Amino acid sequence: MRDETVRLALPAAGDATERPISIAIVAMGGQGGGVLTDWIVQLAENHGWVAQSTSVPGVAQRTGATIYYIEAMPPLDGRKPILSLMPTPGDVDVVMAAEFMEAGRSILRGLVTPDRTTLIASNHRSFAIGEKIAPGNGIADRGAVSGAIGVAAKTEIIFDLNALAIQHGSVISAAMFGALAGAGVLPFSRESYLDVIRAGEKGAKASVGTFEAAFDRVQTKSFNDVAPAAAKPAKIAPSPVMPDADLNGLVARLKDLPEPATAMARAGLKKVVDFQDVAYGGEYLGLLGSLLAADRSAGGAGKSFAFTQAAAKYLANAMTYDDVIRVADLKTRASRRSRIEGELELSQGQVLQTTEFMHPRMEEVMGMLPAGFGRWLGARPRLLGWLDRRVNRGRRVKTYSLPWFLALYVVGGMRGMRRRSLRHAVETAHRDAWLKAATAAVGTNYQLGVEILQCHRLVKGYSDTHSRGLSKFDKTLAAIKLIERRDDAADWARRLREAALKDGPGKELDGVILTIKTFA
Repeated sequence: MRDETVRLALPAAGDATERPISIAIVAMGGQGGGVLTDWIVQLAENHGWVAQSTSVPGVAQRTGATIYYIEAMPPLDGRKPILSLMPTPGDVDVVMAAEFMEAGRSILRGLVTPDRTTLIASNHRSFAIGEKIAPGNGIADRGAVSGAIGVAAKTEIIFDLNALAIQHGSVISAAMFGALAGAGVLPFSRESYLDVIRAGEKGAKASVGTFEAAFDRVQTKSFNDVAPAAAKPAKIAPSPVMPDADLNGLVARLKDLPEPATAMARAGLKKVVDFQDVAYGGEYLGLLGSLLAADRSAGGAGKSFAFTQAAAKYLANAMTYDDVIRVADLKTRASRRSRIEGELELSQGQVLQTTEFMHPRMEEVMGMLPAGFGRWLGARPRLLGWLDRRVNRGRRVKTYSLPWFLALYVVGGMRGMRRRSLRHAVETAHRDAWLKAATAAVGTNYQLGVEILQCHRLVKGYSDTHSRGLSKFDKTLAAIKLIERRDDAADWARRLREAALKDGPGKELDGVILTIKTFA
């Protein structure tokens, strides 16, 4: 459920006499913050007011938002006022935030005050870089912002302005302009706002529709959820369905699993078969069956087979590691291109071109080689270093140019060689050691066995990302080994995993490990 709030209890700001009306706008790139600022300035100037706008740009890629600031008032006795360049905490009439957490940052800056400010904000989220790069769930708690808004502003108008804009084929700036008009905080008529929009050319019709929808919702206090317009379905030619007796046999084996684990095992089987082949799916179910036997022996029936459920998920992830073959395969799939075309809403006649930023290391290339040859090469550091200097560099790959597409397609089709490769041998050995530790633990401490399986959350990604995750995973299992005989071993295992997921460098994980070493 989206948080949807409206509290309209103040009169319009009225004519500016001794002080200007001040408006602060916080918006990210692509949300039309500059256009919204120009609209408001033009609106004021159309009525003979003196208006001034300034902006302080944020950093790109959602690490910060641009702050636009507007002051406007009519000239007094023919004299032009001197207007401020920056908002002053406690002295802002209207704050407009194009994203929910930016509304929270405005409150922290002191721009929103309960005696003066009308807060207009969209309650949708655009995740910051810090939220996206966290190994685990790094999404900030929106509850703190929701609580602060209720006491920080004189008037709040909070709903999903972004969804409203998407529904009408426009951008959020038009919805925010409509919400500003509907709030009545400026002494200008609805038609005056519309005249400003209509003066534009490109996208004016969609902007007017979005403006009117937002205006009406604020006026009528109708704040039901608005579903974004569905993307156009991708045009993919259906492939013929070929009966596969072996695959049908694997699906039938799912019936032997306990009901709580069936859905996860079905998803895991689909993922494993898509990664390699039906035989690999059989290996997955074979390993899962062995883990189920250990679960039954440990009394898992009374615990909803939590061990088997975790095994069905994380075993599939362990068996579908991201190697060069996998990455090349995914980038050349027709479904990926269709998805991108749908997200970009390409019209007929437009040409799509994508550029992949790749930085392969010699480790990835060596991982594709037959296991024996790869180990031979790894034992010769001088030769390996010479090769790495020629391979380890950034490349910009135009996926849909003929030479690069053919190269990626050929590499993606090498899955038949995968199970003989060095990378597969390393991944298999690592997987088996992890399963052995989990199986040994579940017999004496059921929850510890489950926690060990869940530690595979730390292993993800490709290249350097995979290496860092694998390092954390190994450190976590080594630390668990120190406390595996304690009654609270499962709690410490969970703390280790959560610490490893919280930050990229792993400082929190190191801190928990040092704590364990003091008493282990």
